Amino acid sequence: MKSLFRTLTAASVVLVSSLAQPLAACTNILVTKGASKDGSTMITYAADSHTLYGELYFKAGAQHLPTEQRDIVEWDTGKFLGRIKEAPVTYSRVGNMNEFQVVIGETTFGGRQELQVPAGVVDYGSLMYIALERSKTAREAVQVMGDLVAQYGYASEGESISVGDPNEAWIFEIIGKGKGQKGAVWVAVKVPDGTISAHANHARISRFPLNDPRTCVYSKDVISFARDKGYFKGEDKDFSFTDVYAPADFGALRFCEARVWSVFNRAAPSLKIPIDIAKGTPGARPMPLCITPDHKLSVRDVMELMRDHYEGTELDMTKDVGAGPYHTPYRWRPMEWKVDGKQYLHERAISTQQTGWSYVSQSRSWLPDAIGGVLWFGMDDTYSTVYVPMYCAIKAVPRSFAEGTGSWNEFSWDSAFWTFNFVANYAYSRYDEMIVDVQKVQRELEGGFLAHQPEVEAHAKVLYQQSPELAKAFLTDYSCRQGDLVTARWRKLGEMLIWKYLDGNVRDAKGEVTHPAYNPDWYRTIVREKGDAIRIPEEKTGH
Repeated sequence: MKSLFRTLTAASVVLVSSLAQPLAACTNILVTKGASKDGSTMITYAADSHTLYGELYFKAGAQHLPTEQRDIVEWDTGKFLGRIKEAPVTYSRVGNMNEFQVVIGETTFGGRQELQVPAGVVDYGSLMYIALERSKTAREAVQVMGDLVAQYGYASEGESISVGDPNEAWIFEIIGKGKGQKGAVWVAVKVPDGTISAHANHARISRFPLNDPRTCVYSKDVISFARDKGYFKGEDKDFSFTDVYAPADFGALRFCEARVWSVFNRAAPSLKIPIDIAKGTPGARPMPLCITPDHKLSVRDVMELMRDHYEGTELDMTKDVGAGPYHTPYRWRPMEWKVDGKQYLHERAISTQQTGWSYVSQSRSWLPDAIGGVLWFGMDDTYSTVYVPMYCAIKAVPRSFAEGTGSWNEFSWDSAFWTFNFVANYAYSRYDEMIVDVQKVQRELEGGFLAHQPEVEAHAKVLYQQSPELAKAFLTDYSCRQGDLVTARWRKLGEMLIWKYLDGNVRDAKGEVTHPAYNPDWYRTIVREKGDAIRIPEEKTGH
C-alpha cells in the first residue's frame, strides 16, 4: 500500500467503475420462525443508495370504486410509468410492513444486460408496495406480484425480493424479458422452517422444485424462455435460475455474495463455510440458499448481523491502511480504482455509509396482527443507527421520520435522517473513539425498547380485548413518541461529540482537554512513507 500514498497523482491513479454491480446496493436477511428464539419470522432490509432520502413511508388502507386506477411512479426516479386498475380494498402499510404483518424487502441483482430494459409498467418498488396493499400472507404477496407482471409487464432489472409473514418466509426472484418485451420470468422459493437465508445484489435461487407448489412457484415460461434465448439447453431438473439469468462474475462474488457469506459465517461458524466465494476466487463452491444457524436468533442477534464490516475475517475493513489512524471501516466511492495500470477495490460490507434506512421486522403468529407485527426501523448506517419499534397497525408515524419532514436537498434538525447522518459522519473522522460514545447511547435506547416490549404489548393486549382501535391508538402514540424521542436524543449526542472531540482534542471524564496520540501502527505507517524527511536528528553531546 505504500505505493498508493506515494503516487496519488492524476497521471498515475485512474478511478474506474468497470464492474457490473450497482453502487446502490442492498442487503436482506430472512429468519424463519423455527430459527428464531421467540418464534418470530424476521426479515431485514438495508435500503442503500447514495441519493436515497431516509423516511418512513405510510399509507392508510382504503376502499376503492370499480373504475379507480392507480398511477405507477417509478420508485427510483419518480418517473410516471402508466396506470393500472386499483384493487377494491387496499391494506395499510407502515414502511415495508402491512397491517397483516406481511413484510417485503429487496436487493437488485441486475442480471443479463439484454434483459434489463423491459417494456412493462410496474417497476420493482411499485411491485413491492402494491403487494403489501393487496396481501394478507407472504404466499399471497408472491402471487400478487406474479399476476401483476403477467398483466401489466415488468419495468426494472433483476430483483431478489424477500417476503415474510407470521408463518413463512419466501425469496422471489424476477427479471424482465428485454427491450420491447412486456413480461417477466420469475421463481419464488419458500425458505425451509428452522433455517435462515440472505441475499445481497446477486440472484441466489439455483435449482428449484418443479412439482411442489407448497414450497415453490414460478412463471410458466421461466425455463422455456431461457431455452428460446439460447441461455439453457439441459434438462428441466438441472435448470438454475441464478446461473442462467444472472451468471456470477468476480464483482457478484466479492461485493455481493461476500455479504451473504459473512451473515452465514457469523450465524453458523460451525459450518466453516470457506471464504473463497467471498474473495471471488474462481471456481469457489457456491453457498447454499439457506443454512441452519448454530443457535436460534433473537431480534437483537439479527440487528447485530446487520452491523458488519467483516470484523475478524480476512476482509476486515478496520485493519488495512485505508482505515486510517482511527480504524474507520468505511471507504469512499468509487469502489474500484487503478494504480499504475493495475485494478484494485474497496470491500463492500453490510454496514455502509450510504444506507438511507433499514429495518429488522418481527411477525408473530400468536398475537393479534396489530400487536404482533413490529418494524424495528432505523435511519442511516446500520452500525450506528437506533432501531425503533414501529407497530404495523399504527395510524401515523413519528414526525421526524415522516415523508415531507426535510428533504435530500436541505439539512434539517427536524429530520431523523439528517440527524443520524450528522452523528455518523462526524464519528467517521475519529471512529474507534467516537463509536464507543455512539454505541453507549445506541445500546441504552435499543435495550430500553427491547426490555419494555413485553410490558408495552401486555397493555396493548388488554386494550385490544376492549377494542382493537384502542390498542392501535395506544401503539400509534407509543411508536411516534419513541421515534421523536430518539431523534431528539441523537441531536444531543451530536452536540456532545462536537464538544468532546473539538479540533482533535478529547475531553476526559472531568471535561479536561487531552491530546491522545495516534496508535503506534499509524506512526509506523507515517515513518515508512516519509522516513528521514520528518526524523528529528539526534543532538550530539561533547565534552
